[in-house]
Amino acid sequence: MTTTVAPSDVTVLLADDDMEILRVLHKSLDKQGYQVHQAHDGAEALESALVVKPNVIILDVMMPELTGWEVCKNLRTREEFENTGIVMLTAIGESLNEMTSPLYGADAHVDKPFDFSEVADAIAAVLLQRCGVVVTTS
Repeated sequence: MTTTVAPSDVTVLLADDDMEILRVLHKSLDKQGYQVHQAHDGAEALESALVVKPNVIILDVMMPELTGWEVCKNLRTREEFENTGIVMLTAIGESLNEMTSPLYGADAHVDKPFDFSEVADAIAAVLLQRCGVVVTTS
């Protein structure tokens, strides 16, 4: 069963140690109407995820404290994140990202540098895949 929701009903957690990427993504997603939270390293991402319980998490792979892969793997062991979409965002290379992301439980990956449309498409895809949710844009 598919449910249609407004972007304001979707919570996104952004985790990246690059402040410029966080700023640009936060601004873009906020403009689309999503509820956006952010974290600056892997430990903060894990802590924020446990508190915020986002619908989608966008994780940079290479972050201080915990890598995005470690955060993803940890969350996938928790039943409460079964319906949370996880998108890896990284510059490690497309083929490595494509092979590695699923091993840790990520639903999708976006390679840096990226267009915002790629991130938006990944969010839409994982929301549909994990939650059966379609986001309406008015």
